[in-house]
Amino acid sequence: MNRAAPTWSGGDPGGPGDPYTAALRAGHGPLFLRREDGWLLPLEVERWCERADAVDRDVLDRCEGTVLDIGCGPGRLVAELAARGRPVLGIDISATAVAHTRGLGGQALRRSVFEPLPGEGRWDTVLLMDGNIGIGGDPDVLLARTARLLRPGGLLIAETDPADVDERSRVRVVPLSAARPTGTAFPWARLGTPALLSRARHWRTAAHWAFGGRRFVALRTGTTYDHQPGADGPSVPVA
Repeated sequence: MNRAAPTWSGGDPGGPGDPYTAALRAGHGPLFLRREDGWLLPLEVERWCERADAVDRDVLDRCEGTVLDIGCGPGRLVAELAARGRPVLGIDISATAVAHTRGLGGQALRRSVFEPLPGEGRWDTVLLMDGNIGIGGDPDVLLARTARLLRPGGLLIAETDPADVDERSRVRVVPLSAARPTGTAFPWARLGTPALLSRARHWRTAAHWAFGGRRFVALRTGTTYDHQPGADGPSVPVA
């Protein structure tokens, strides 16, 4: 089961009683995405708040040049890349997640992927980890947006669901103790590897693999040219 990090397509997490903010501040759950039919998807808050693990590091070894981490959460991947001396920027709409990322020494902006971003069209690698291919609830729209962020021939690495699933739904973030749904519902999607590959019609498949019970797909934008990774990539200002 892919335990997706909840990055909303809209809204403003972090208000009084927001369960996601509370979980990040505590460093642990339990926390779930709850579909409208009551089905619960566990969220791995503890793993997100720890240092990058062996599976994460394997993904980061595959990154090229400048890296944009979409839905960076509390910043374990941004911090690991920064510690390696790599130019990297995380974005998340949670103020708590952005503050946590910066506290680890990474650069991060409180921004939605659908808002204007630094370096559009010049990033070498974009990450959609922890199920963030589900952001916005429409993977086709998110893939098109990601392609506009990358340079020609740039690399997208997306974590997919271990199950062969292609699902769109509306969900809420809830703690285990929630007796009834709370908070604002938002659109989300879950994609297995076959579903993502079938949607990536304007991309070239670079690789797909499994490691540690998690699954990943690497895609390249359709146009390539002779490019030295990072040579003319974007700066990563915090603003």
